[in-house]
Formats: sequence, C-alpha cells, structure tokens
Amino acid sequence: MSPECIGVVITTYNSPLWLSKVLTGYENQSQKDFQVIVADDGSTDETRALIDHFRERGILHIDHVWHEDDGFRKCQILNKAIAETDCDYLIFTDGDCIPEPTFIETHQRLAEPGVFLSGGYIKLTMPVSEAIADEDIRSGVIFDPEWLASNGQPKNHKLWKLSRSALKKKLLNAITPAAASWNGMNSSTWTRDLIAVNGFNEDMQYGGLDRELGERLWNYGQKSKQIRYSTVCLHLDHARGYSKPEIWAKNRAIRKAVKDNHTFWAENGIQKSPAA
Repeated sequence: MSPECIGVVITTYNSPLWLSKVLTGYENQSQKDFQVIVADDGSTDETRALIDHFRERGILHIDHVWHEDDGFRKCQILNKAIAETDCDYLIFTDGDCIPEPTFIETHQRLAEPGVFLSGGYIKLTMPVSEAIADEDIRSGVIFDPEWLASNGQPKNHKLWKLSRSALKKKLLNAITPAAASWNGMNSSTWTRDLIAVNGFNEDMQYGGLDRELGERLWNYGQKSKQIRYSTVCLHLDHARGYSKPEIWAKNRAIRKAVKDNHTFWAENGIQKSPAA
C-alpha cells in the first residue's frame, strides 16, 4: 500500500534564510509529486514573502499554515497542519533541515500500513551551515562527506549516514543501537493514525514533544522502522532559546505518564476535551 498524496510538514519560526535553503532542497527532489506544508509558529511578513517567492517560481505546491506569535506553540501549529491537510501521508521535518534529493522518494517507497518511519539527520556546524549556497544544494555536493569535511564539518562516524552503498545503509540500520523513535527532523506516517491519537500534545513545549507523539503511536499499536541511514537531512545550526530545565522536567513527567498508563490519546490535541 503506497501513499496516494504525500505532504511534507516543515516547521518554522522567523528563520527565512535557513527556510530558503530548505525549500531549495525540496525543489531539488527526485520525486516531484508532493505537497509542502509550512507550519509557521508566528513568523513575520519576511517569511510570508519568502514563501510567496517560492510559490511564484512554480516548482513547489506550498500551503502556508500560520498563527500569531504567542510564544512557543509548535504543537498547536502542527495540529492545525494535520487537521487541514488532504494528504494521506505526512513527513515531518524542520525549516532548518535540508533534505537529500531522494528524501521524499525514500519515505514514499518505505511507507507501510501501521508503521512510522524514523529517519536520520546530521547536525552541521555554523561555519558549514553558512557556507552552503543554493547552487551547492542543487548540485547535491553538500551530501558529499568530503565536501562537508573540506568546509569544516568534523570527519567522524556520523558522516556514514551519507554512504552511497545500499547494502551498508541496510546493515547500519539493522545494527544501530538508536531506537526507531519519532523525531521532528525526519519522521513520517499516515495522517489517519496521527488523527487517531489526536495529534501532538499541546501541553508539551520544547524538549521531547516529538518523542511523546511517537510513544503514543506505539501505545496505539503502530510499529516503527529504523531508516536513519536510508535518508537524511542536514540540520543547519541555530540557537535554542526555548530550552529551559523546568520545561524539560514538565515534559518528562508527561512522557512518564504516557508510558505508565499506556496512553495513546492526547487530551489537549487536535480535538479539545472540555478540560483542555
């Protein structure tokens, strides 16, 4: 069973320069038949103008889902995107993650009923992030480990994710100790299953909100498949102003309750309960 309509949900907040590089990456996909859904947590008109510019180029089909800036409300804008889409299969990533040229194609090929896919990413240094130009994205050279290393990226085992060997990718997926958890930079599943668990938990703020969704999908009965070496995105560097110890503690408590109670439904999700 293959998805009929794929959407890639890209979260963003006032980072038009990075979003421009990311959208250029989606213009360069081997699979052209997909919808771009920019889930915008309250960016200014500069981001709206950038999206209009990419629309005018006529390569991407872009929906801009936006709400007013009222602090960190990533879960809310993601739920709005899920609720409004007509796509039956959704890939989730961020507006600072440049996709490999076969990113959409790989998610579509590996999609299975009752499964979510857990993809990989490589965190770039700031000098490498700033060095990437549009022509580098279009040529695909940024996915060459030697090019990355020559521009200052540490040359270590993390670059194995860029191997060209299908056999090596399959082996590394099988032996990696990393869990096939939901991550917001590179994961995908069926829209109907996201709706069945009521989407993202809007009680969650920065720190673990993606993992919490995956844990509820597991409780719902979904399996997860490790594809961290099958397709990756390059994560552009940035500051993380929303990371606070007290928020992490609150989020860990929510996740513990999900695990202990085998919860799959988010009370404060797409649909609102009276108490939410």
